[in-house]
Amino acid sequence: MKKRLGSCLCGQVKYEVKGEPIRVGICHCANCRRESGSAFTFYAIWTRDNFRATGETTLAHNGQRFCTRCSSHMFAYDDDEAEVQLGSLSDAPTNLVPTYELWVKRREPWLAPVPGAEQHLEDRHTRRADDDRA
Repeated sequence: MKKRLGSCLCGQVKYEVKGEPIRVGICHCANCRRESGSAFTFYAIWTRDNFRATGETTLAHNGQRFCTRCSSHMFAYDDDEAEVQLGSLSDAPTNLVPTYELWVKRREPWLAPVPGAEQHLEDRHTRRADDDRA
């Protein structure tokens, strides 16, 4: 089973994910933009059983966890799933390709849609951007 490793900027927090993710996405929402300091976040979801972390983190908004030393945000998790910020993986490129984009109505106009990825105007539970329905 494939293992991927990641860490915070200072290396105090380390994590491992096993196997392939359940889904891979990009989010352009205001919260993700603020959190990342960029135009979007790039993340993947694994089952909680396939995620393991060591080191001291602090819990913040929406279950996000940050390193207590350098404040890097790497992941969030609940009892079922772990969401990993893919920029915090040790190896780049990740070879993980987004299968969907969220909040495309906030995507920067100079960013093209990811080819083949579902386009959602808002979250995954609202209609898709390519849906003809009113």
